[in-house]
Amino acid sequence: MDDGQRLAAYDAFAAGVRLELERTSGRMDELRAAGQVKTATYRQLFANRATLRDIDRRLAERGL
Repeated sequence: MDDGQRLAAYDAFAAGVRLELERTSGRMDELRAAGQVKTATYRQLFANRATLRDIDRRLAERGL
């Protein structure tokens, strides 16, 4: 894998993380609107969102 391919793979990874973060946040908004913030699903999404935000922050720090 050359540098160009590696960068393209990182860019695809970053885009995937950001898409998943957006979908997770959207699903959390739906559950919040339905008053389901104490459900196991909401809590799992909350943890996933925290992880995705951290990954996104790290990617952004490196210009990806």
